[in-house]
Amino acid sequence: MDINISVKDTQLRTERLLLRPFETSDLDDFYAYASVEGVGEMAGWPHHTDIELTKKILQEFVDKKEVFAIVHLKSLKVIGSLGIHRSWANEDPDLEELKVKEIGYVLAKPYWGQGLMVEAVNAVLRHGFEHWKLDAFTVGHFKHNAQSRRVIEKCGFTFYKEDIYQAKQMNQTFEDRKYIRFRNEER
Repeated sequence: MDINISVKDTQLRTERLLLRPFETSDLDDFYAYASVEGVGEMAGWPHHTDIELTKKILQEFVDKKEVFAIVHLKSLKVIGSLGIHRSWANEDPDLEELKVKEIGYVLAKPYWGQGLMVEAVNAVLRHGFEHWKLDAFTVGHFKHNAQSRRVIEKCGFTFYKEDIYQAKQMNQTFEDRKYIRFRNEER
């Protein structure tokens, strides 16, 4: 079952990161990574070619209160995002009774391969299970996205099914792999 979750008053700190709600003052940092070719495309959206588009999406992040800004503590720059969204599991008859949310994430290219997203996802998992009392989290990646697959595996998710993802913003379909992580791993 889908439940309403807000990141509005939530800050999560890890060794190298701060996850906090997006602010309108994050525009330049957001545009800096979202405008790089290959970043958004790994998540199903085209890289930003106009800062006005970034401003519009940033305002949606601020208004909807379901996306964390990932701040690198050393540079104090926003280097990515981690959203908590409605899950595909809400439509699965075997999972629809669970309190479950989907995680989606993106990270600036210079920070790939450093374990930062594993750090961020694990912080959200802990918080979601302990404070939001979720039963499970889901996540997915395009079949060709080996970096996301490694993050998902390192965070203890279990493969659930293959699917097709329609990336409407890119007018493309992708082979997609979906995973789940239960609060109680005995399931």
